[in-house]
Amino acid sequence: MAAADDPSHVDHPLLSPSFIERRLYQLRLASAAREADTLVCLPTGLGKTTVSLLVTAERLNEVGGKALFLAPTKPLVQQHADFYREALTIPDDEIVVFTGDVRPDDRAALWEDARIVIATPQVVENDLIGNRISLRDVTHLTFDECHRGTGDYAYVYIAERYHADAEHPLVTGMSASPGGDEESILEVCENLGLSEVEVMTEEDADVDEYTYDTDVEWERIDLPDDILAIRDALNDVIKDRLEKLKSLGVTNTTSPDVSQKQLNGMRAELQKLINNDKSEGYKGMSTHAEVMKLRRAVELVETQSVESVRRYFERQRNAARSSGASKASQRLVSEPKVREAMRKAESFDELHPKFSRTRILLAQTLGIEGGQRVIVFTESRDTAEALTDFLSASFDVRRFVGQGDKDGSDGMTQKEQQETLNEFRNGEFEVLVSTSVAEEGLDVPEVDLVLFFEPVPTAIRSIQRKGRTGRQAEGRVVVLMAEDTRDEAYFWISRRREKEMESELRDLKGVADEVEAELDDSQKGLDAFGGASGDSAASAGEATNGEAHAAAASTNGGVESADAASAETDGQSGLTEFSATDEELARAEDDGDESDDADTDANDSEGTVATAGRDDDVVEIVVDQRELDSSIAKDLSTRDGVETRLETLAVGDYVLSDRVAVERKSVSDFLDTLTGGDRSLFEQVGDLSRAYARPLLILEGEGLYEERNIHPGAIRGALASLAVDFDVSVLQTRDEADTAELLLTVASREQTERERSVSVHGGKSTKTLGEQQEYVVSAIADIGPVTARTLLETFGTVEAVMTAREDDLLEVSGIGEVTAERIRDVVGSEYE
Repeated sequence: MAAADDPSHVDHPLLSPSFIERRLYQLRLASAAREADTLVCLPTGLGKTTVSLLVTAERLNEVGGKALFLAPTKPLVQQHADFYREALTIPDDEIVVFTGDVRPDDRAALWEDARIVIATPQVVENDLIGNRISLRDVTHLTFDECHRGTGDYAYVYIAERYHADAEHPLVTGMSASPGGDEESILEVCENLGLSEVEVMTEEDADVDEYTYDTDVEWERIDLPDDILAIRDALNDVIKDRLEKLKSLGVTNTTSPDVSQKQLNGMRAELQKLINNDKSEGYKGMSTHAEVMKLRRAVELVETQSVESVRRYFERQRNAARSSGASKASQRLVSEPKVREAMRKAESFDELHPKFSRTRILLAQTLGIEGGQRVIVFTESRDTAEALTDFLSASFDVRRFVGQGDKDGSDGMTQKEQQETLNEFRNGEFEVLVSTSVAEEGLDVPEVDLVLFFEPVPTAIRSIQRKGRTGRQAEGRVVVLMAEDTRDEAYFWISRRREKEMESELRDLKGVADEVEAELDDSQKGLDAFGGASGDSAASAGEATNGEAHAAAASTNGGVESADAASAETDGQSGLTEFSATDEELARAEDDGDESDDADTDANDSEGTVATAGRDDDVVEIVVDQRELDSSIAKDLSTRDGVETRLETLAVGDYVLSDRVAVERKSVSDFLDTLTGGDRSLFEQVGDLSRAYARPLLILEGEGLYEERNIHPGAIRGALASLAVDFDVSVLQTRDEADTAELLLTVASREQTERERSVSVHGGKSTKTLGEQQEYVVSAIADIGPVTARTLLETFGTVEAVMTAREDDLLEVSGIGEVTAERIRDVVGSEYE
């Protein structure tokens, strides 16, 4: 049936016919998101991805370019890719997946021909830093689960680059739970460059018809005496360690129920003692580490299972036996009361009472009530495995965990995860036992029961978990709480935060105009992103994205001019397919939810577009992959006239020219080499000095002579050895920002003033014959690769360069008397 003949489905040139159900709230959200950079808040399971898909289809059809969709996990990326390939008429090979499983060089090639890229943010971040891709032609960027867009998460960096580099930017952020308060929501918006907020809740009439009530029940579980005995033995040790910390004056409490906030405060006080050269600060830190480990053991035995604490103790024993074991680990496993708790755990031959209660609830749901699917969430992978084994005797059960192998527990590959979800979706088994990996966004099938094996203390995670039920039929959520344990505290914290978030969303919905005004004021045309696109609505508030994109349409081929498009659709260029019918709009007005379209003046100014393209005068900095943990590479990659390239360097952390490479060490790391017997630093700088003529060591941080109780003479001796024995220049910087400035200064001096090119030495040879020849000649008298190429082009072979007379060398462009004399001196002198 043709889409145009099917009013129940959305009609669009890029959408598969009769595929996207026509839902008024999705159409309204897509229409709004197409006009400006927008945060879309919609309850879990109601089709946020469909909203983004509609915007992407419209952008690709009207503006052209390509779309980038970011999701936080590999399973999510694959899920979205499958959906897009099914929903769109775009050829499957033009919808590509970028994860760490795809080689960087392959990603660079795939990017060029793709129309839609669906990726994990870390991969895109690395490709941007490494200059393997450009965001210039990306006309729609989607941040899935955008509440992650805070701090150092990759979303923040990518948003900054996108607003600076893209020619026609448009951003959509999607989340069911954008933050716990208005401040958090505003932070996400500002970090991602979102200027508009669209919120729909289950209270909206056109949303309500697609949702069902989800009852939340909590069941209290009494712990048996044997489990309480294990807990009490551990709490006695915690109390003893807190007494020691109290004697240092860093805490006033010795209660084993000490909060994480209090523990963080203790750590801060201990750090002050260390900064003041108080040796008791180090002892206190070790004691503090014991308390943290003990608290984790108590939490496991109270809220998870005896099996999980058994495994935890075993890992602690193994850690204590390993070389370089911490004193905290060694003291922990030798403490008599801890050993007593270990023995009790090993001799406990029953399961935690939560296990039996879980089995009863599953029997009720799947047996008596005739349900089909259940998800059990747990915090611990150990518990997930123990639960899977336990429940398998009565039900068809699979576990669902992350990809990493952890402490003897095998993770799941992306393929295994996808196969497991497909089998669950197809009804091939009935119970999925999952860790947090299935909480967020995964299209897990409709389930009859979501069971929280323990409460989670954050509103976002609680909302995400509960969103697995109540989508298409009434669902049930049960939370198991061990009586008088951290379970209860976590539950009430979660409940309070969830209510606060719901309240904030309702408030946000009611005062969206004020919030958007605050965003506009705070972003000031996205100056924070280092340059705004003149044709973006978000850039200066001069025009909507729709108008700006229409103005640019003439450059994208096959698209009408801005005037024609505006005249035809009254500011809704290209969205006629997504418009609501008169009947739908009338129904919405009756509900009091219809918003007026804003009339805006066309933006006649062309503006300046910052792009990812680089000119011939760029400064190139090669960055070792392992340096991505710092902010330096990100910082440098956002600078005008700077091009960063990622490599796995055999020597050094940064390469600034053919003769300058840099090893970066924090002051703390440097001092570790003087106190811990680790001489790897001197091996590293030795390799560096053999590979590069001008090696640098950057010492980052302050307090070189104050941070530790190390004699200043020892520090000076190490610095002297680096300078005299290894011929390494040692430079000091305050912090990562200062290091970035220094790297840029040196690189600019080398490449711009000295006209030296960048050459990576010291790696395993994968060079072509020509590159090897250039490398050999460039090493002669330190003449560099540019002159080496000129010499080879003139004389033809390395041998001819080596045997050339001084007069012949002087005829080569760029070779003066001094250089010619040095070449002959190096080649012709006897070796001593």
